[in-house]
Amino acid sequence: MIKIDLITGFLGSGKTTFIKKYAKYLMDQGERVCILENDYGAINIDMVLLNDLLGQNCELEMVVGGDGHEAHQRRFHTKLISISMLGYTRVIVEPSGIYDVDEFFDTLYESPLDNWYEIGSIISVMDPGLDPDLSEELNYILVSETANAGRIVLSKLSKKDGDTTNFQKITTAVDHLNASMEHFWCNRHLDIDRDIIAKDWQDLRDDDFLAVEQAGYVHADHIKLSLNDNNNFQSLFYFYYSTTESDIKDRLTRLMSDKNAGNIIRIKGFLKLSDKQGPDSFIEINATKDALNIRPIHDTQEVLIIIGESLCKDVISGYFPGATTV
Repeated sequence: MIKIDLITGFLGSGKTTFIKKYAKYLMDQGERVCILENDYGAINIDMVLLNDLLGQNCELEMVVGGDGHEAHQRRFHTKLISISMLGYTRVIVEPSGIYDVDEFFDTLYESPLDNWYEIGSIISVMDPGLDPDLSEELNYILVSETANAGRIVLSKLSKKDGDTTNFQKITTAVDHLNASMEHFWCNRHLDIDRDIIAKDWQDLRDDDFLAVEQAGYVHADHIKLSLNDNNNFQSLFYFYYSTTESDIKDRLTRLMSDKNAGNIIRIKGFLKLSDKQGPDSFIEINATKDALNIRPIHDTQEVLIIIGESLCKDVISGYFPGATTV
């Protein structure tokens, strides 16, 4: 049977970066890997960030939504049927940052998938610097994405921050998770030594990835909230907006703090710089309330995605004059 892993994680937690490291480890062990981008949004830019993994032993596939939960789940089921015939030994599923893990279980227990796939590990990637004042809905999503995880991998821990600072980040994150699980009547209590992988990702070694590969998953129950038809969560898309690097930094910094724009959780995408030419004039943008990261990237698509709760499109569009919007 084909092993299939689910790598969940809150918006901006670092799922894609972790998957690149994990997939490389699996390929080094002789696995033939398929990474399935399983996104509710109509557009998925994380595929671009994984392209350098492509080769004889790694392929990328994609399922997109945009027209409802049920249609998306049918596409996920159909895609897994087609993937099962292509000779992969391991499939890694990366869902959107707002995802109900029950969809994963429900789909894998359906015929004929239950005869072809075996659930390997469910891993949740979590930024320990997550806003402690999350809304009820966002705390629920955090619980739903971590309750069944065999391991929770903490991101954005750096040796330069020192042991004391990192320990405080780790304990604060785990305390937040446990309090949220208790709030939603989850029958699981996380233990740092047993359930958490917490180190600078530059220091991750084969034994860490082996622990991920063999982590399995946990049967945990909690109160269910229906979020499938909740319009509070939105993704807005802005195409072909071009400006300078200093200007976009200023615009995004102001936008992330603009309360009239709604609760912006993450901004990600690619933008062409107006003061440069050629294939190297593109930058990748990844922004949360705590950090704005910009780095050069080779010629790619031009799209920014704004993700959040109760977004005001009119206000946000004012930050990107002339852009094509969806």
